[in-house]
Amino acid sequence: MAENEAAAQQPTPPVMRVLGQYVRDMSFENIMAQQGGAGDVQPDVQVQVNLDAKKRGADHQFETAIKLNITSKAKDGDAVLFVLEVDYVGIFHIENVPEDQMHPFLLIECPRMIFPFLRRVVSDVTRDGGFPPLNLETIDFVSMYRNEIARRQAEQPRADA
Repeated sequence: MAENEAAAQQPTPPVMRVLGQYVRDMSFENIMAQQGGAGDVQPDVQVQVNLDAKKRGADHQFETAIKLNITSKAKDGDAVLFVLEVDYVGIFHIENVPEDQMHPFLLIECPRMIFPFLRRVVSDVTRDGGFPPLNLETIDFVSMYRNEIARRQAEQPRADA
């Protein structure tokens, strides 16, 4: 009987399953080709990352979106080589995550799960667009989350004033 009580007191581990993932929206503009440019150009790539998450209609279902805005310019000037915008979504079944931990879970753990697939999409699109494949660096979603929370907290006093 003591074993049953100990088992009942142990927290139930979180359950997460990826139910699906897809490109919701994507745009790739090869500006260098549109302007007739070609040749060996050294790129300077800027990547902006935004995250979004929400509950879906079904029980225990959530979606997390990673939105990338990638601009590649020539290092020796302001000429834009290409612009890639991607909205990549993962649909998750999540259980046993406390309500107060759901927000960080959706914006840290879920993006971590789907990011390798998004990285592959970006690599393929840039290669198919006539550029060397862009292999994105790993994104520190924990740091991103902490920075966003700190930014929101810093804005709050101004909103009250």
